Amino acid sequence: MTHDSTVFVVDDNPDVCQSILALAESAGLHAETFPSAGEFLDAYRADRAGCLVLDIRLRGSNGLDLQDELLRRHATLPVIILTAYANVPTSIRAFKGGAFDFLRKPVPPEQLLERIGAALEFDRRARAAAAEGELIRERIAALTRREHEVMELIVAGKTSKEIAAALRLSVRTVEGHRLVVLRKMHVTSAAQLVRDVLVARGEVQRPT
Repeated sequence: MTHDSTVFVVDDNPDVCQSILALAESAGLHAETFPSAGEFLDAYRADRAGCLVLDIRLRGSNGLDLQDELLRRHATLPVIILTAYANVPTSIRAFKGGAFDFLRKPVPPEQLLERIGAALEFDRRARAAAAEGELIRERIAALTRREHEVMELIVAGKTSKEIAAALRLSVRTVEGHRLVVLRKMHVTSAAQLVRDVLVARGEVQRPT
């Protein structure tokens, strides 16, 4: 299981909340329960890692509306939908809204715990990738204009000779810029540079 993560539970049934809370704690996980979407939104911050176990039928609201609100707030928290009233349109809406899973109540405890664990791991990987991408973007921003031009041509697969011709520089000058770019980007090869730039652009994910 993932440390420093929270299992957030939104369900207006106190017995369900207590059951999931006990299940999470039995696996060494921290959990917090909320009886309504509003109370959860008041307490949740996007920088808090974890997953959300969400009932669809809440008193006075629809759990899927909460999922939509999280999307509007650009929250990336994986959402496990629980419902005793599953139907195709509801499941389609949930998955189109980015639900991690859609489970029909009553869910066997071992199945729910497994899906919670998978959601926490998904969240950990997503946050690690986002942090890595931000760090790389900061390194790219620290390059000079010329270094950035050289970097872009390296990423495009150009040789030093081709870069020199494109920028009207000597090959020796390009090689000097190339070394500085690699050093500033904290990589040791063009292949690593290409991978990092693609990670920063969201085109690939670094294995975690």
